[in-house]
Amino acid sequence: MAWVFHARHNYLWLLLVALPAAALYLRLFIIQHDCSHGSFFRRARANRWLGGILGVITLFPFAYWKKTHAVHHATSGNLDKRELGDIRTFTVREYAARSTWIRFCYRFYRSMPVMLGLGPFFQFVVKHRLPIGMPWSWKKEWRSVAVNNLVLLALGVLLGPWLGWTTLLAVHLPIVVIAGALGVWLFYVQHSFEHGYWTRSAQWNPRRAAIDGSSFYDLPAVLRWITCNIGYHHIHHLSPRIPNYYLRAAHEATALENVRRMDVRASFACARMKLWDEDLGRMVGFPRRAAGT
Repeated sequence: MAWVFHARHNYLWLLLVALPAAALYLRLFIIQHDCSHGSFFRRARANRWLGGILGVITLFPFAYWKKTHAVHHATSGNLDKRELGDIRTFTVREYAARSTWIRFCYRFYRSMPVMLGLGPFFQFVVKHRLPIGMPWSWKKEWRSVAVNNLVLLALGVLLGPWLGWTTLLAVHLPIVVIAGALGVWLFYVQHSFEHGYWTRSAQWNPRRAAIDGSSFYDLPAVLRWITCNIGYHHIHHLSPRIPNYYLRAAHEATALENVRRMDVRASFACARMKLWDEDLGRMVGFPRRAAGT
């Protein structure tokens, strides 16, 4: 009994250490994100090498992530091109027209426990290990996934027997889970806020999608450092080639109108935003009683 108590006590300390480790993990991912835009270094080769190395740490194959994230930037806020790299978003009319089963699945998908718990696990462990549905013509991206998986397998073969699989998973899994939840939350509040921007292709404007469709997440200084200034997301979408260490300066040097500023406390309201209302031009929550139920 005493051994069990000490084991649990020690593991609680490990979980506390996992918090700052997850913060650094998140910072590394955003540096990899900069590399995907070719903005962290001036040289393209340096961005590719660092991005590929960080892809092993973050579990995100660099070329695959780069491709899907580029699609996100090219289609963000376009209701006719909700393809890759976005959080799936239905309009109010689309939701009402779906079957009871599809509405249930969508509610399940958009719930915070799934979005911040199962969602990151699926991204890390399943989707980026075997991206089913990715076109076979994306040869470079498939090669990136294969190389990433092989390196991770080799590291597992080396570290598993040395450290012990139980220890390896007990230490690394909480870090990945916490960092994944933080990363998904960041992405969520940057595009799923009440007065956002969604429109059809005929009216879609890249500048409006960047400024109106991306929030300015005004974080405290320590969180700005951890997140590499990604809270200045409107600036990032307006000019993805600006590196994270210049985003704040770029924001302060511009006088943009209609920037959607929110602080940490205000961002919690984003959790209720589930559907885009085309008539009202804003995000809304689920209806209390869906049509046909």
